[in-house]
Amino acid sequence: MHDGSPWAYHLHVAAWVAVLALGVLYALAVRRRGWQATTRQVALFYGGLALLLGATTWPLADLAAHWLLSALVLQRLVLMLGAPPLLLLGLPVPVAAALTRPRLVDHVALACSRPKVAVVVVVLIAVGSLTAPAVHAQNSSLLWRAVFDTLILLSGIVLWTPVLRWVPGTTRPSPLARTAYLIIQSIVPSFLAIVWIFARHPLYPAYDYKGHVLGLSALGEQQIAGFVAKLGTIAVLWTVAFIGLARTEGEDPDAADPLTWADVQRHLERADRGGAMALETQPSPPSDEKHEPAKEEEHRDPE
Repeated sequence: MHDGSPWAYHLHVAAWVAVLALGVLYALAVRRRGWQATTRQVALFYGGLALLLGATTWPLADLAAHWLLSALVLQRLVLMLGAPPLLLLGLPVPVAAALTRPRLVDHVALACSRPKVAVVVVVLIAVGSLTAPAVHAQNSSLLWRAVFDTLILLSGIVLWTPVLRWVPGTTRPSPLARTAYLIIQSIVPSFLAIVWIFARHPLYPAYDYKGHVLGLSALGEQQIAGFVAKLGTIAVLWTVAFIGLARTEGEDPDAADPLTWADVQRHLERADRGGAMALETQPSPPSDEKHEPAKEEEHRDPE
């Protein structure tokens, strides 16, 4: 239980510093020659930062941490469905290529561009972060809140990677497959919402307070959180799915995206890394030193 008023102001210095640092780094990056961003990309990226700031500072972050499960759900929706696509769409191709060029990052991003992998990762993080021990940890520790906020943001990036194709050298699913993928992502990770709606008692001691916030009991507020989680996820992902499908009307629904120069470069980089690894694992040829005496005997004149 948390003492004090649910509307007490807190500055959240760490969140402000992190978001401002991302904004400054982006501004410096897009000033580099060949990395320039369009006006639309700049607006999208800073819009994503604004959502990120709103989700991790007062009042939403405080309500989510101590008072309302529905506030925690809304915070998660912003961190997973709102901020990541705007941040990714705001990245110029050269910047995205540079960020994903390290071997480990490229390997992880390539794996997460596969819908099956993305669904598994999102389900594990989304459900795992809403178990009772995880929610208790977030309720009791600022460090744990920062860890889980970061994990949710990363899971949002994973969720949108098969749809936005921001990593060079990855194959985006067909429009029909993207629609099916987004519908699956809207249903599977939010199955906990059904449990919240039909539960007969509060499931999280962190939000089982004696007093009321906004005139809601803990059980009634938990049921509202279930509806927010289910309807919010469906509204966002289904809208994106059907808009994307409508834009491809008249086109081949199974057509692949055209290959870009950034894709070619990334494929060449992967081929070079694969060739280097093959050379490293190849056994070295035997030394010629042991054969030198035999060679000398071959050249001796017969006695």
